[in-house]
Amino acid sequence: MIGVLALHGGFREHVDILRMLGIPACEVRTQKELMRDELTGLILPGGESTVVSKFLDEFDLRSHISARAENSAFKIYGTCAGLILLAKNVLENGTTSSRVKPLGLLDIDVERNAYGRQMGSFLTEFGAFIRAPRITRIADGVEVVQKYEDTPVLVRRGSIWGSTFHPELTKNARVHRAIFL
Repeated sequence: MIGVLALHGGFREHVDILRMLGIPACEVRTQKELMRDELTGLILPGGESTVVSKFLDEFDLRSHISARAENSAFKIYGTCAGLILLAKNVLENGTTSSRVKPLGLLDIDVERNAYGRQMGSFLTEFGAFIRAPRITRIADGVEVVQKYEDTPVLVRRGSIWGSTFHPELTKNARVHRAIFL
């Protein structure tokens, strides 16, 4: 069963994509739900990264997500804000963000809102870019899986994946299929 962090943002769309693929899915809001034995993966959906960062602390989920990530068989996928939370370093206007405390599970740097505000949003064949982050640094050991105009937009390190775009909003199941099937 794949859990979808359901504290804020577009979690329902991820649940719908997983169920469309025939993958059992559940919403995760508590430590108890996150640590269920039958959970084999977790999605950190898009939304407002500062809000989700605060909720991770408020609900004491941060250390539990990191603990789950230590198991290489446990798959984690972050989209947009979820990718921001997975990053090692988060930047705003080129300087380290004081508003988002990342988990540091992917050794990358990301720039928040790199493509502009809401009006700068756009669609591609693989997903929607809504106030999307841009990956600005990738460490050794992090694989670039997909690029858009020579910029990495889908990366992974082992069982931890992140995308700057939202495939779930366009009903494109390709990424979910690659990770969870």
